[in-house]
Amino acid sequence: MSKPKVFEKPVGVKDYLPEAVAKLRRIETSVLQCMERWGYREIITPTLEYYDTVGVASSTEDRKLFKLLDRNGTTLVMRSDMTSPIARVVASLLKEQPFPLRLSYRGNVFRAFEAEAGRDAEFFQTGGELVGDASAEADAEVVALAVACLQAAGVKEFKMAIGHVGFLNGLLRDLLGDRPEAQTLLKECLLNRDHVGYREAIRQLGLTEPVERKLASILQLRGGEEVCRQAEQATGDPEALASISHLCEVWNVLQAYGVSDRVLIDLTMIGDFSYYTGMTFEGYSADLGFPVCNGGRYDNLLKQFGRPAPATGFALKTSRILEVADEEEAAPLPVLIVYTASRREEAFRRAAELRSGKGGAVVTRLMPDGLAGMNVERGPDGMYRTGGASYKEIIDYC
Repeated sequence: MSKPKVFEKPVGVKDYLPEAVAKLRRIETSVLQCMERWGYREIITPTLEYYDTVGVASSTEDRKLFKLLDRNGTTLVMRSDMTSPIARVVASLLKEQPFPLRLSYRGNVFRAFEAEAGRDAEFFQTGGELVGDASAEADAEVVALAVACLQAAGVKEFKMAIGHVGFLNGLLRDLLGDRPEAQTLLKECLLNRDHVGYREAIRQLGLTEPVERKLASILQLRGGEEVCRQAEQATGDPEALASISHLCEVWNVLQAYGVSDRVLIDLTMIGDFSYYTGMTFEGYSADLGFPVCNGGRYDNLLKQFGRPAPATGFALKTSRILEVADEEEAAPLPVLIVYTASRREEAFRRAAELRSGKGGAVVTRLMPDGLAGMNVERGPDGMYRTGGASYKEIIDYC
């Protein structure tokens, strides 16, 4: 019989101690308040969903889903994202609500990664969805809102990179129309940010020199508004040109929001090309090498739940933001009320008064021997310390 695992945890999950939890909740609350000011209302969905509905519709690869069986043998999944459950709700409980719908959320999600990948199997997301609006205005709104939310979360230095799935689909079809496998290979390289592998794949495809040059030039399509004009010269494909036109509109709206200095156009960014249908974006902190935010347009999801509608949205990776968000002032120290049994009621009454006002946290402690039974020190900062804990004040009911 194996030894019980007393202190160990499954790979990919972690404990959050009080200080980290306090910071996490501050971030979530600040972000949700920001979204509320933009007209987004919070929604809560269950941790467990049916595999045949939400699980299948999710953007997460099937092998990365946590699956389990209920007592009837039905396959369930632990939610791997928040967007698919929200799509289910929009098509059912909110089916009588007119579009557009603006919804926000926070929650933990679960993905099964290989043990050696070193990635979290459980992590936290906070985000928003704008359902029922296909316009460039809607895409720009979620990007501008994501910028505002990162600022509200305490992330100071970051950039948003925006791209468009349609541009790459059109350009690759234009240059590699009769080679779908080659198109998929190059998309996979771009999705994984493997630019070295992308160049090597181009060389191995046996293409003409002009086609190779055009495919390689995609890697240079990163920057400001000028990228739109450069991209228009790269292909004559109608879908690609329409996508660039849409992205230019998004850029113009972002300028009106006053956030274009936070944004760069990156046409090498494709997002999950089997899920996203239009504009995609990612937010990068200057202090981390991976995204703290991602989102985009997913117009095909809602029809899987019987209510076709365009949709766009984003998710902040709240667990990662914990690492880069500015520290706020530490939570105020509690007041300690010590009391003897004969004065218990009086002490508790005083504690209730402080807790109901703006007195902050209050800790009570029965001390049969009064303060004489405590080893109290007062530091140069004026704080009281006893038993390894610190208090801003000690009130004596002994």
